[in-house]
Amino acid sequence: MAEEIKKATRDSYGEALRDLAEKYPDLVVLDADLAAATKTGTFKKAHPERFFDCGIAEANMMGVAAGLAACGKIPFASTFAMFAAGRAYEIVRNSIGYPHLNVKIGATHAGISVGEDGATHQCNEDIALMRTIPGMTIINPADDVEAKAAVEAAIQMDGPVYLRFGRLAAPVFNDVANYKFELGKGITIREGSDLTIVATGLMVSESIKAAELLSAEGINVRVLNIHTIKPLDTKLICRAAKETGLLVTVEEHSIIGGLGSAVTEAVCDCCPVPVVRIGVNDEYGHSGPAVELLKEFGLCAEAIAEKVKKALELKK
Repeated sequence: MAEEIKKATRDSYGEALRDLAEKYPDLVVLDADLAAATKTGTFKKAHPERFFDCGIAEANMMGVAAGLAACGKIPFASTFAMFAAGRAYEIVRNSIGYPHLNVKIGATHAGISVGEDGATHQCNEDIALMRTIPGMTIINPADDVEAKAAVEAAIQMDGPVYLRFGRLAAPVFNDVANYKFELGKGITIREGSDLTIVATGLMVSESIKAAELLSAEGINVRVLNIHTIKPLDTKLICRAAKETGLLVTVEEHSIIGGLGSAVTEAVCDCCPVPVVRIGVNDEYGHSGPAVELLKEFGLCAEAIAEKVKKALELKK
């Protein structure tokens, strides 16, 4: 069996920016004194004249990014998700979202898997916040291949984009030669008829593993990868609802306002079926090893599989 390759999507982010710089001469990168952690330092080393360190002043960085976008540049404003979506929310809303400027927000260190940094840095609310901003596109890639493709897709579209990246190394399951990223289009990873797992980001690989565990018990699970949370691929989700009759959403984010909420809203409009949301409940995280925290919060393959089996009772 081939060894599983793992890579943090924050690394993919930095590499993508560096590699795409020559192709897109208007691309510039901003950071808030975290270039080593967000991996934008990779871009800085290759293109120092197009890199701007705004210091520990995230709101100001968003304003600078807005100004650069207004001048025709394609700025990527980079910092931790807690600061990009939380601390700078008002500037993102009023200076980027309201005038619909072409700013890309690279938010790293999202979710429980930030690990030892603890509750203050484990942002489980960022997708919920960004979903409320009209016209904001939200992308949460699942692996290295998808993350790099997402960065280029963000460059090619006009308008604000929130890209969510992780600190923890994630399994690389996509094949770069055959992978195609389409904004707003989910991907069917695995076919199934008993129910559908709708996953995003780090939880896609865990959901694939959960489906394999369930298959061994005779449970046929469909798995969808929703890399674009806004705009949501409602057509794909509603078809899965009609064909399998039960949806289970899985996200490394609060169950309030994130993928689970978006899917529930969509299904209520098109095909009401039971939707079970797996994610972080209405609570804060805490410090600890990332992998152990994911297990504790029920965001590992084994826990997902057990919750899916319980959810199947809703179809009886």
